[in-house]
Amino acid sequence: MRWLKQSLFSKLLIGMLLATVVPFSLSNIIAYQTTSSSMKEQVIELNYNAMEIISNNLKIYIHDLNLLLGSFYVDPQLMSYLRSEQTSPLQKLYIYNKVNAMYISRSEFNAVKYISNLKKQAFTSSDVGNSELENLLQDYDKIQGESMQYSVKHLGNKEVLLMQKNLIDYPRSTILGTLNMYVGLREIDKLIYSQLSTDDAYFLLIKDEQQLLYSSNEDTAGLSHIQGKLLGSRGFFEGELERREGVFIYVHNEYNDFPFTLVKFVPNAVIYSSAHKTINRSLLIQFIAIAFVVVLAMILSYFIILPVRRLIRNIARVEKGHFDIPKGKKRTDEMGLLEDRFYGMTRNLDDYMNREHRYRLELTTAQLKMLQAQINPHFLYNTMQSIGTIAMKHGAYEISDKISELGSILRYSMDFQTEIVMLEMELKHIEDYMSLQQGRFKSKLSYTMSIPPEARYLEVPKMLLQPLIENSIVHGIERGRGYGFIHLDVALEIKESEHLLCIQVIDDGKGITLETIEAIRQDYVEDKLHYGKNGIGLINVLQRLRLFYGPGFTWEVTSVPFEATIISLHIRMVMIPSD
Repeated sequence: MRWLKQSLFSKLLIGMLLATVVPFSLSNIIAYQTTSSSMKEQVIELNYNAMEIISNNLKIYIHDLNLLLGSFYVDPQLMSYLRSEQTSPLQKLYIYNKVNAMYISRSEFNAVKYISNLKKQAFTSSDVGNSELENLLQDYDKIQGESMQYSVKHLGNKEVLLMQKNLIDYPRSTILGTLNMYVGLREIDKLIYSQLSTDDAYFLLIKDEQQLLYSSNEDTAGLSHIQGKLLGSRGFFEGELERREGVFIYVHNEYNDFPFTLVKFVPNAVIYSSAHKTINRSLLIQFIAIAFVVVLAMILSYFIILPVRRLIRNIARVEKGHFDIPKGKKRTDEMGLLEDRFYGMTRNLDDYMNREHRYRLELTTAQLKMLQAQINPHFLYNTMQSIGTIAMKHGAYEISDKISELGSILRYSMDFQTEIVMLEMELKHIEDYMSLQQGRFKSKLSYTMSIPPEARYLEVPKMLLQPLIENSIVHGIERGRGYGFIHLDVALEIKESEHLLCIQVIDDGKGITLETIEAIRQDYVEDKLHYGKNGIGLINVLQRLRLFYGPGFTWEVTSVPFEATIISLHIRMVMIPSD
């Protein structure tokens, strides 16, 4: 029996033979025939359960879409813009970005349109170049009240679900505008397709008028005769579809003000086919098979499930960064060999990650200092002080101020002893840097900053913001139209055990192509760094932040050329409570 102890494959093979050969051998002896009527009831009951699952999933899906419609209320800046009757370019950009963010958040959306009652204009985000879609955007209903309204619209020969909701300026009853979402049926098709067999057909009808929203069949002719038979919360009736006799099974459901009916057609051939497949099975054999499976599972769990669970727990510990994995009992089969190899791998991985982490920190620090220390700082300070004094003597006060700002920038960037600074110092550095850039671009460059006071005293890695601002100027504005604006936005969410810091750099320059964004993501995944005459690039900043904050740091880049290019940094800072 040594071969059985040392081979997991042998255990599985013997177990499967016992679990299959014995029950099926007995089933050939003890079998009885089930009636067609009982199989029909069973098929109907199984379809009821499957359709209830689909209905519940549809309710969850509609609920998720409703949450998207309510996302406008949780953005106080957006609500203030929506209440304003004036329309500035920044307000237009902010509202459009919100509509566009909602549009791109779901792949099945054909369009999202917000119609402002106060501004008397619409903000639309949709697929471009589609004449049928342009006609669809004009097809909507004027609604009253604050409840969600649903209707079926047509995009060519396809149905589209239109969801409409008025935005109410609570606690007042003023209607700020109407939000329209034109939802394609891709996700609904996925929910239903998982339960769809080859010969079955599904139909989804909405509202009390039983409007046809979805059909798994391209030919929907002849469905009008079933609408008058959909009585009660659920049921079934005999019928014919495409010259095939069968059973229509339906389930009514409702989500808030969205009643819908799910109908499934099952041909008689499918029902009787199931009956033929189970004709020789016996309940007694099923009980015997279940008993064998239970006993066999209890035996196999000792040999397989317990070490697998132990291995899963160890993997979870490694995922959390704990590499001190205790060794299990020595085993001689494949599972024991796997545990030994896993234990050795975690020890090697721990040593490698420690070395790699130290190497990355040292390499990043060395690169920063190498890029900063290109000239003698003392020589520069003395020279600029002399030039500033000469400028003051000749009454060139603006030149003196610019030299003072340049000196401040050099002192900050060449302070090699400081790696972590308060965000306030980074902002002062940016103000000096932007003052010099505005002296260069004059009125062609404008910038604004939005920072909550409590965020100014958070500690962040040095030289975090300047590379992002410099990228916006050099690659966005200077290589674009030669003029534009830059906005630096800092947001802070304070919780008991952590701070959530969000930094966004926004410009209306040339933008970043999708290929470039994908290349940045790929370099980030592969831990690549960029070098060269342009200083510390975007990917270098991202890699530095990942080294400092680990999984607590995330980022994203979105770009609409000459409208808004947004680089967002999200930093989760774990706060250590003071004694």
